[in-house]
Amino acid sequence: MATLLLIDSSVFPEGGSASRAVTAAFRKTWEEQHPDGTVIHRDLAADPLPHLDAVAASAGFSDPATHTPEQQAAFALRTQLAEELEQADAIVIGAPMYNFTIPSTLKAWLDQAIIMGRTIGENPSAKGKPVVVVASRGGSYAPGTPREPFEYVQNYLEAVLNGGFGLEVEFIVPELTMAPSNPAMAELVPLFETSRAKAHEQAEAKAKELVARFAA
Repeated sequence: MATLLLIDSSVFPEGGSASRAVTAAFRKTWEEQHPDGTVIHRDLAADPLPHLDAVAASAGFSDPATHTPEQQAAFALRTQLAEELEQADAIVIGAPMYNFTIPSTLKAWLDQAIIMGRTIGENPSAKGKPVVVVASRGGSYAPGTPREPFEYVQNYLEAVLNGGFGLEVEFIVPELTMAPSNPAMAELVPLFETSRAKAHEQAEAKAKELVARFAA
């Protein structure tokens, strides 16, 4: 039975979040195709992780036998996050663009889950696992658009998820999500609707593809 690690970071609930709507579509299809599987869901908005501090950081670079009680507690969380990543067969991450980059809660998860010599390093412990990132954004930052230079979500996550964790990364990008609520973007609503529909189709297709891969 395959395990899906689902990470949501949007501050908005599913009804008001483009990224949550797509990750939910992925999960629904995954569970329909694989009802006996396991889903580990981390909602970083509802249950945020602490940002990495000196205690947690120093624990990652010292012998566990020498840890203080504070380091033991901090490193226990980091170990749990690493284990969730390692136990998952596939990962889905909702990463909406906030102020040109990822939510701080998602950055906190990454900082806590990155453990040198375990999850990153010469032989990352989750290397090769597929990760689907739902990178929603209010406008368009696609190649050739005026705001392309401000795209710091896909660029950053490709570097850390693939270059750091060694994961097999694929992006689903619902864009122009502000069009329905911003009068200045009214003419872009049809493009938004097309992008939204495509993102849901991609999520459902990818869920089926991954379930089939693990069932083979």
